[in-house]
Amino acid sequence: MDTEAQHTERDRSSPPSGSGDVPHVAEAAEEPEERSRSVLAWLTDRLPGGGLTLTFLLCVGVLLLVSAFVMQPFQIPSGSMEPAFRSGDRVLVNKVAYRFGSAPQRGDAVVFDGHGYFGDADYIKRVVGTGGDRVVCCDKRGRIKVNGQPVDEPYLYPGDVPSQVPFDVVVPEGSLFLLGDHRSDSRDSRDHLGEPGGGMIPVDEVIGRADWIAWPVGRWTSLERPDSYARVPDPGGAHG
Repeated sequence: MDTEAQHTERDRSSPPSGSGDVPHVAEAAEEPEERSRSVLAWLTDRLPGGGLTLTFLLCVGVLLLVSAFVMQPFQIPSGSMEPAFRSGDRVLVNKVAYRFGSAPQRGDAVVFDGHGYFGDADYIKRVVGTGGDRVVCCDKRGRIKVNGQPVDEPYLYPGDVPSQVPFDVVVPEGSLFLLGDHRSDSRDSRDHLGEPGGGMIPVDEVIGRADWIAWPVGRWTSLERPDSYARVPDPGGAHG
């Protein structure tokens, strides 16, 4: 059976048959990895200290990114949150704790921007009331009540009472009522009740939740939300 031979087009880059010329092979395009190495080599050659300086700068950049978006160190400036936090403690503030739909909860220790509310600084206090809560001081046993439920506060400074200042407030939506653990040595929401804002801090001013004590070494610990508010009903179910 006759079979028609298929015509195969000769590679135009190949030399004519019988030629002694060596085929020309085009150089491959430079790979991204090679380009990256070239940039790193260029930077290393031009930085004082070479590779060590570049490594240091990269580490600093990573730390700055983490501090800006994930975790930020914060130094406790006073004894207003003793005994949980002592003056001079370094805490790590979780800046993603209240993102992606989460919000501060009663009992959380939060760091917030107090400019225009408490003073010209960042502060750390404990969340006692959230939006819609009615916070009252005090019942017959001297306890704070949240939505009618008395709250035992084991984190209070030894010998302190929940408050020597009576109050009865309803926390606006999107705001927080905040108190220090060392109530007799803390300027907090109680001290600003008669001012614009009523001593409340907008949730948007919260920088993050204090989740770890990182320094001094002997104080290293992770922090948990106390269960003191576990029995507090939602604002709509408040009683008494």
